[in-house]
Amino acid sequence: MIKNTKYKIGFDIWGLSTIIIIMIPNFIWFAVPAANDILRGESITKTVDVIASICQVLMVMSLCIFINEDRKKISFTRFIMAAIICCLLYFLCWILYYVSVTNAIVILGLIIFPCLTFLFFAIDRKNMIAVIPISIFMVCHLIYGIVNYII
Repeated sequence: MIKNTKYKIGFDIWGLSTIIIIMIPNFIWFAVPAANDILRGESITKTVDVIASICQVLMVMSLCIFINEDRKKISFTRFIMAAIICCLLYFLCWILYYVSVTNAIVILGLIIFPCLTFLFFAIDRKNMIAVIPISIFMVCHLIYGIVNYII
């Protein structure tokens, strides 16, 4: 439980940096489709997708503008290390995807690792406001990925 937590509105450059870094493979994917690009199919989870999109916007906003005054200066804590590892695993999954490995493990990696990166980052920054939309986004993203690409 969080007691006496103080949040202020500001700008967290580390939050924005985390978002941009995670989005790099998506920018590449938008510009240069993979040879076996199964992710461009029509979604059958429209309602879940809308909820995920709303939570994604809230997640980005909360990671960038809500600052917990009790947080410490950014450093290589166990949560930041976990976020970095998840980010690297996410990049690895994209590389595998681009060499036409589109099995369930790779798809799950593309779903889970970016969400865990954001979650670990938010926990490290003591941004429990961001944890809520991140968690909902992760559940929706998981449902979307499993229903559309694995089942």
